[in-house]
Amino acid sequence: MSTSSQIADAHSSQQHPSGERLDVAASVLALLADRTRLALLERLGRGEADVTTLTVATGAPRPSVSQHLAKLRLAGLVTTRKDGRHVVYSLRHGHLRRLVDEALNVADHQIGSLPSHD
Repeated sequence: MSTSSQIADAHSSQQHPSGERLDVAASVLALLADRTRLALLERLGRGEADVTTLTVATGAPRPSVSQHLAKLRLAGLVTTRKDGRHVVYSLRHGHLRRLVDEALNVADHQIGSLPSHD
């Protein structure tokens, strides 16, 4: 089963065994474990963008950005639409934006030695 199918299946019903949910969550987190993909998702959390915009935002080479976007698209985490000759990318849902934001908040706390809170 592909990662995108697993993600869609896990969200369609809360009836899934906890093991399957954990497997899908681990797949999503594994995709976020790459600096370039995390940067892409962080930028897309602020709004849709094309490859050129994402290349500038991440500082990664264009071929690398394209490959990472393909992985994110195949996993069902980002969507695309055509705008003339450009392909525009966006996050599939707000859950992912919040997940990336929280990961970055954890980093802020560790870097800045900020106090713990709920």
